[in-house]
Amino acid sequence: MAAKLFVGNLPWGAGDEELKALFSEAGQVVSANVIKDKFTGRSRGFGFVEMGSDEDTEAAKKLNGKEIEGRAITVNEARPMGDRPERPRRDFGGGGNRGGGRRDFGGGGGRDSY
Repeated sequence: MAAKLFVGNLPWGAGDEELKALFSEAGQVVSANVIKDKFTGRSRGFGFVEMGSDEDTEAAKKLNGKEIEGRAITVNEARPMGDRPERPRRDFGGGGNRGGGRRDFGGGGGRDSY
């Protein structure tokens, strides 16, 4: 079975169809997805491509470093989600409430104190 490929440093205007067209030069493309920001809908500059066969996958890996709209793309075999090192979590001290961790509202002597 062919491996899924990670494609990085894509031009910001590239979409699924452009990614599929680029990799179809190397062989049959099963799927091509550019990852988009969930809030803005804009490309995040990377995506994933799945090729039809192992031979097509090897040919697609040779596109690594190819320049597209002035950007040299990166093509690597994608790693499963579980194989990544855990990233440190940011702790903003909120404890789940939107008050930033401040649970008592009295005292303080500030301008707005009661």
